[in-house]
Amino acid sequence: MSSQEIDQKGQAAKVAAQKLSLASAKTKNYALERMAEALDKNAKAIIDANSIDLEAGEKKELSRALLDRLSLDGKRIQGMIEGLKAVQSLPDPIGEFIEEWKRPNGLKIKKVRVPLGVIGIIYEARPNVTADSIALCLKSGNAVILRGGSDAIQSNLQITRIMAEAAHAAGIPEGSIQLIEDPRRETVEDLMQAREFIDVLIPRGGKNLIQTVVQKSRIPVIETGEGNCHAYVEKTADLKMAEEIVVNAKCQRPSVCNAIETLLIDKEAAAKLVSSLFKRLKEAGVELRGDATIRQIDPSVKAATEEDWETEFLALVLAVKVVSGVDEAIAHINKYGTKHSETIITKDKKAAQKFQAEVDAAAVYVNASTRFTDGFEFGFGAEIGISTQKLHARGPMGLKELTSYKYLVEGSGQVRGG
Repeated sequence: MSSQEIDQKGQAAKVAAQKLSLASAKTKNYALERMAEALDKNAKAIIDANSIDLEAGEKKELSRALLDRLSLDGKRIQGMIEGLKAVQSLPDPIGEFIEEWKRPNGLKIKKVRVPLGVIGIIYEARPNVTADSIALCLKSGNAVILRGGSDAIQSNLQITRIMAEAAHAAGIPEGSIQLIEDPRRETVEDLMQAREFIDVLIPRGGKNLIQTVVQKSRIPVIETGEGNCHAYVEKTADLKMAEEIVVNAKCQRPSVCNAIETLLIDKEAAAKLVSSLFKRLKEAGVELRGDATIRQIDPSVKAATEEDWETEFLALVLAVKVVSGVDEAIAHINKYGTKHSETIITKDKKAAQKFQAEVDAAAVYVNASTRFTDGFEFGFGAEIGISTQKLHARGPMGLKELTSYKYLVEGSGQVRGG
């Protein structure tokens, strides 16, 4: 049953992708405008569908963090709409001349940006991903096949239906926007094998989902997601600034991949920082897990384990370690981090430069919260995910990251000799 659905939708997407690749910027922007209007007009229907998912999630006893990811309200729907408008306002990447040159034999070569084709997206409990993915794929000329988590099935069905109908009415080919409706796990397995229809697969979610897709997919995969992110308070840091950044990076929205999971503090700053910072973190409901030095300063802190250094908690839990300088901080991050987002709080320019040069991550900050690793915050309108690999995209994936290129070669009768 699931294979049949994927075959049907895969064939439709492949046909649609060929047509969509030729769509004008005007047509795509008009479709985005109509989709934004449709989301606004149907906000109540989306919230009603989401309430069914939330009720089912509570019965399943989903964690508070997962329920937060699943939840939609007027503000979050407005955020989805703003994302569509932001994508609409961006330049169309398709057809862009990346570079051009002329060879000594007279051949003129142009490198031109083109869509990837059909993009498959496998994701978990965040229904706003549905809207962002559709907007970015459409503007970059790609057909999209979505397979959201079963916990968000009613929300995803409603959002996809509303956006697909609006897009088709605006001139976008049918089949460009599709959702796999069968909630069984077998559909994920089948989707990962559908190489004849899908050009690239993007998993968005937790470590288990991402690793399953990477290991089992026959389709090229762009890894996204897992964020074991760190903040390092260097010895020269403005401690008030450090306090604000750490509280924001941990507490503003702990269930997302760009929230910090470990705090590293220079031994020369630890005693001065801990008292005020820990008080604020505890008041915000954060459970602290510290190394021996931290527990000497504050015995109420729970002892950290080796597993804590490598865990993406996605909750109000923070591991804390004292380090002896920037080299030890970098070594810790490169050992335990997931190449997502890392930040240093410092007044020392050399320490900042060293940190940015040597930390291996998609986004490396100085004196700012890791929470800014986001397509909207980077000016991309929205994002398809945060790539933590190096091929072919890294960091927040916007429009250009959803394209490839081809060479247009013009001659005047040239033939190649032996």
